[in-house]
Amino acid sequence: MKNKKVMIGIISVVILIIAIIVGIIIINMPKEKPEEVLNTYFSYINAQNYEAMYDKLSSSSKQSINQEDFITRNQNIYEGIDSSNIKINVKEVANEEKKKKVSYSEEMVTSAGTITFDNEVYLVKEEKEYKIEWSSELIFPQLKEDYKVRVETLSGKRGSILDRDGNALAYDGVVSQIGIVPGKLGDNREENINKIAELTGVSVETINNYLSASYVQDDTFVPIRKVAKDDTELKEQLLQIPGIMINDAEGRVYTLGEEAGHLIGYVQAINAEELEKYADKGYSSTSLIGKSGLEAAYEDRLRGTDGVRIYIVDQEENEITTLAEQKQKDGEDIKLTINSNMQAKLYEQLKNDKGLFVVMQPATGELLALVSTPTFDSNDFTLGMTNDQWNTLNTDEAKPLYNRFIQSYCPGSTFKTITGAIGLETGSITADEDFGYTGTSWQKDSSWGDYKVTTLTGYSGPKNLLNALMHSDNIYFAQTALRIGTSKFTESLDKIGFNKEIEFPLSLTKSQYANDEGINSEGKLADSGFGQGNILVNPIHMASIYSSFYNNGDMVKPYVEYREDKTPQILIENAFSEEVANTIKEDLIQVVENPSGSANDMQINGVTIAGKTGTAELKVDKNDNESGTLGWFDCFTTNQGEKDILVISMVENVQDNAEGGSHYLIKMIRTLFE
Repeated sequence: MKNKKVMIGIISVVILIIAIIVGIIIINMPKEKPEEVLNTYFSYINAQNYEAMYDKLSSSSKQSINQEDFITRNQNIYEGIDSSNIKINVKEVANEEKKKKVSYSEEMVTSAGTITFDNEVYLVKEEKEYKIEWSSELIFPQLKEDYKVRVETLSGKRGSILDRDGNALAYDGVVSQIGIVPGKLGDNREENINKIAELTGVSVETINNYLSASYVQDDTFVPIRKVAKDDTELKEQLLQIPGIMINDAEGRVYTLGEEAGHLIGYVQAINAEELEKYADKGYSSTSLIGKSGLEAAYEDRLRGTDGVRIYIVDQEENEITTLAEQKQKDGEDIKLTINSNMQAKLYEQLKNDKGLFVVMQPATGELLALVSTPTFDSNDFTLGMTNDQWNTLNTDEAKPLYNRFIQSYCPGSTFKTITGAIGLETGSITADEDFGYTGTSWQKDSSWGDYKVTTLTGYSGPKNLLNALMHSDNIYFAQTALRIGTSKFTESLDKIGFNKEIEFPLSLTKSQYANDEGINSEGKLADSGFGQGNILVNPIHMASIYSSFYNNGDMVKPYVEYREDKTPQILIENAFSEEVANTIKEDLIQVVENPSGSANDMQINGVTIAGKTGTAELKVDKNDNESGTLGWFDCFTTNQGEKDILVISMVENVQDNAEGGSHYLIKMIRTLFE
């Protein structure tokens, strides 16, 4: 019994001793394992917490590099290469002379792509914690203490926009950079700055801000603004002022300028909102991006992708190794169907008015010209628009920033061709039927009250489709619409693309035949028959509709990007029957060729032209005398083969034009045949 007690006592003592030893081991055990310390260190890199990184260094490492230099070196490298999402995978932890050697693989995302490599690091235990024995090789294995990491950027060139003949409409070229060398402004510094401000449009305050920047010395070239390379008059005036220097610079150049401003659009520096929106597309804060027109529509194809190379050099700038490389990629050139000469000629004709031209080859759908006036010069946006220029554009009552050929408008009498075609197609009328009325005003019956449909002039002969088109008879087409009826009328318009989006690089406003309340009265249906009421048509859509009269009833799909294969894409097959389409075409030829036709002044020897005049009243009600009118002329040639063209044209505010809007436009269109 006594021996048993002695044995129990011995065991208890042994257990106590073991517990004490285990306790001592636990107390002295490091808080984190070596691999955990390393993972924590790299998490600090991802968080850009360089102070916390430094705290993980061993005493000997801190003696070799102070905190400020450590932070500077790590920050410059990791942020300089845009590193992110750094991950490590510990492969082995080995004991080595009172140290722990950790072998691991590392992966990081950079501006030049993903970098992966194997590395190793030693950790020593100091005051119950493992600390990292740091050197530059922890950043990259090949990086010695006196080596540097370099980043080389290779700019990807933006693609050009070309016309159908390969001439550049927008390209990366050379512009002139106006700048000031402060030390050469002379004794009349203030006076000279005022002169520069007056000529360049850059405010005195802005110029002084540029000149007071911290980097500016007396001999520094301080950029003020860019101007076109061929703006020789302005440059000669500026060069008379002391301190001015002009250098070549890269810039986007628009050869047609304001002649194609709305069509081509422009590029500008990306803003913060766009940078966030396209964060996954590789844009940087210095990127240019398409802001309007085809520059914006084709942005993904036009933009170049910058190339980046990350590499290490020694103290003599000798290259040691390339860590990662992303090749630059130039943007794609976009070739258009646009005929530059035609675009420029039509712009020149219309530039002093508010209006539009759409020119298309009716056999193929190729758009040869898209003109909207007034407009802007795309070069002004790229070169750097002054506040005065921007304010002028924004406050101009003529709305030069408003792209008219993508909108929809009341078509007036040019819509009568559509009503006539629907009437024939539905069997509601026949081409030769004489409606038999007389006079220049008409109403269905007394239920219309005071409202009557009026037409401009009376004419002799039968009140049939041909004469109604030749004389642009409102009454005939009001009666035709009533015969068709609301249901068939709207169904027929839906069939030819009303209330539908048309696929096109620029967003086109839908054509419509009614507002929310629909065509809800006989009077509104009658008005719709001659292109009034709530009828609105997009001019590019109208070009497609008119192409059906050329193409035996098929509406071609308008397009602006050039293709070698001229086989047309059909937007709507059998929009009208071949018989109906050809009846309308032959009648429209008489509108031009017959001496009594409303567009006889469009007749040109040797050219067969089918056309329709139109005037659209924009009255809110019968007492509205301020909204003005739109003048229209739509036409196409029929005997020029591959050179046949179709023109949709409109000019605003023609109520005071003695020639009338249609005939004013006819003079302009005739220049295409001169």
